[in-house]
Amino acid sequence: MSILVLAEHDNSELKAATLNTIGAAKQLGDDIHVLVAGSNCGAVADAAAKVAGVTKVLKADDAALEHGLAENVAPVIVDLAEAYSHILAPATTYGKNILPRAAAFLDTQQISDISAIVDADTFERPVYAGNAIATVKSSDSIKLMTVRGTTFDPVDAEGGSASIEDISAQGDSGLSTFNNVELSKSDRPELTAAKIVISGGRGVGSAENFQIIEKLADKLGAAVGASRAAVDAGYVPNDYQVGQTGKVVAPDLYMAIGISGAIQHLAGMKDSKTIVAINKDEDAPIFQVADYGLVADLFDAVPELNEKL
Repeated sequence: MSILVLAEHDNSELKAATLNTIGAAKQLGDDIHVLVAGSNCGAVADAAAKVAGVTKVLKADDAALEHGLAENVAPVIVDLAEAYSHILAPATTYGKNILPRAAAFLDTQQISDISAIVDADTFERPVYAGNAIATVKSSDSIKLMTVRGTTFDPVDAEGGSASIEDISAQGDSGLSTFNNVELSKSDRPELTAAKIVISGGRGVGSAENFQIIEKLADKLGAAVGASRAAVDAGYVPNDYQVGQTGKVVAPDLYMAIGISGAIQHLAGMKDSKTIVAINKDEDAPIFQVADYGLVADLFDAVPELNEKL
């Protein structure tokens, strides 16, 4: 049977996590359909049709789907479900919000945050903050899964020529309403898609001091991240948080500055290709996972690094 991937988007652009999810779907089969549910989302459907490996795009264009409310999007998935053996979504806020509701309607046990595919029924997923990997086998006829994008290679955004089919939605369920959204605007790359991430922790000391992290990030064209301790202290917004309860990243280069390396933070970044740590505590746990470590005061090391770049 076919595989359905729920596309994450903002009604104008396809999010990078969708390409990783399609990469996971390709390990399950060759007939991959992508569901684009939104409002005035024709450009997204066109982009999805060009993705390598996609055979069909299903476009549900309805005003009720504009903000991706789970109560309105999940019924669209449920209506389509019986035609698919697997339904996948990115393990992002978007996917984690919608897919559990669809699974409940289908009386199916969702498998969350899969990091590897063993076969069509068997999957691996991290547990205990990534310190162990659980192998899960499902006997459900329809398997709903969220995919940890950092462990699957993305497919090419170009090269496909899938057909686009318009499908109907059920409209507004009346169970929830969209209030407003406050987005921080930045010229830096998106945290989960950036090739370089510079993160600061409690050791940075204040929101004002965080500017040295941001200055380094701007020089390297990097995204800015933070530990939960830095976020809880109010140094940076919540959407900077990397870790078990934040965002999972796997850039080519991850710099942890003033971050001790608590297990919850490591769960969100330990798959990075190269990890660099700067901390004045030589016994900090971050050095156990770092490829390169510098025992130094960040207020001396980071400005000097900025000068050298």
